[in-house]
Amino acid sequence: MKTMLIIGAGPGLGFSLAKTFGRNGFRIALVSRTQEKLDQYAEQFGKMGIEAQGFAADITNKMQLIRAFQEIKNTFGTIDVMEFNPHSGKVTTTSVLETTDESALQFFNDVVIGAINTARQVIPEMTERGEGALLFTSDLSAMSPSPMFGNSGIAMSGLRNYILSLHERLLPLGVFVGHLSISPLIKQGTSFDPDQVADAWYSLYDKRTEAEETFPKGIMN
Repeated sequence: MKTMLIIGAGPGLGFSLAKTFGRNGFRIALVSRTQEKLDQYAEQFGKMGIEAQGFAADITNKMQLIRAFQEIKNTFGTIDVMEFNPHSGKVTTTSVLETTDESALQFFNDVVIGAINTARQVIPEMTERGEGALLFTSDLSAMSPSPMFGNSGIAMSGLRNYILSLHERLLPLGVFVGHLSISPLIKQGTSFDPDQVADAWYSLYDKRTEAEETFPKGIMN
């Protein structure tokens, strides 16, 4: 059985991704800051017949992250798919005129540095095996500048640059790197339901014909 790791697991998209991949035969490792919440999610997944376990870590704390990855590997062995869902709500989005060096750096650390630190934990083993997948979720400010998303746009566009560079470098080595840029209107019970986003993510992962897509598809047009 393959293992999927979700970085930034929460009650929205992270939960939906775990359900979708779990129902497609994956065991799920969950990483976020609070162990109590992760244990609650794992219990819920267990009732669905999905094997899951939580590993608390702050992705901006490199030592915590390294420890969590070691615990995951000790528990599940190989990590086959890693999904990075960076925005936890810890950092406030600022408009471009309100963006300061501090607010830009906070978002950059959460998003770009967090992505780099997590990806580097799995890339060596994936390239050695010649298989695996790294999936990165962003918002639409990664694709197009918007004055409403000053600090987040800087970070998300930087994240996209990193993702597409990784894709080009790792694809010949057998590792798929994918990017899904999603509308900020994601909300349960709407046409932007996180379960629909999770389905879009699984389709992108399963087909592996495109490096990136948006949700909803074609929204940038």
